[in-house]
Amino acid sequence: MDLRTGSVVVVTGAASGIGAALARAFSAAGCAVVLADVEAAALEQVASSLDGPVHTVITDVCHAAAVERLADAAFDRFGAVHVLCNNAGVSTFNPLSAQGLDDWRWVLGVNLWGVVHGVHTFLPRLLAQGQPAHIVNTSSLAGIVSGLPELGPYNVSKVGVVAISETLRIELAMAGAPIAVSVLCPGSTETRILESERNRPPALGQETRLPEGEAFREAVRAGFRSSGARTPDQVAAQVLEAVRAGDFWIVTSGEMNDLVRNRGREIEASLPK
Repeated sequence: MDLRTGSVVVVTGAASGIGAALARAFSAAGCAVVLADVEAAALEQVASSLDGPVHTVITDVCHAAAVERLADAAFDRFGAVHVLCNNAGVSTFNPLSAQGLDDWRWVLGVNLWGVVHGVHTFLPRLLAQGQPAHIVNTSSLAGIVSGLPELGPYNVSKVGVVAISETLRIELAMAGAPIAVSVLCPGSTETRILESERNRPPALGQETRLPEGEAFREAVRAGFRSSGARTPDQVAAQVLEAVRAGDFWIVTSGEMNDLVRNRGREIEASLPK
């Protein structure tokens, strides 16, 4: 896709981490950006750091009506949308035996239903405008290697995002629509995912923090400092390259390459002969 000056990009989860980096990267490329998040002050701070056209919309992607308001604001302000980044994400850190139903509701609400709401709301409008467009859905390496411990709801949500993205790519190609799809699968990237609970709705209570989950949380933190880790800005630069090239898979680091290959071999070995 040709990202021209004035192309309009919508980014959810834009107040920090990869979302904020996407805002910076697309803005630097000459795009107008619409930034969505639940953290008002942090969102405005990101917006104020950008030089080009920017608009902020407080949005809880768990709610379909909120994403509808985001789409209305984007099209009312700029008249079109060319790139949609369904990026908002959170996680809990505990064994499945300790993951409460409110943990599942929260993580799936943001990570999976947020993408569902984004696609459901924006796709008809992107089709109707009849221009080239691109949808980027943020999954994770956990969407490819889904058995990571202490991340049950997160794993399920990210596998779901891969499935949505693969289905959407096929359907749009069958329809001959000028809309491309990418699924972003970051590895170790220093974001605020470990502090997700800062945005957990009070009605869903607080996460029970068990020693096993805390140990894994620290392992993830250590991964942020590993040699193979990527910064949010490096991830965002790779996303821009993928959007321009029309690439589907965006895998940002290789620390789980062996796990991916082993999973594939295990599945292949189980196939009927």
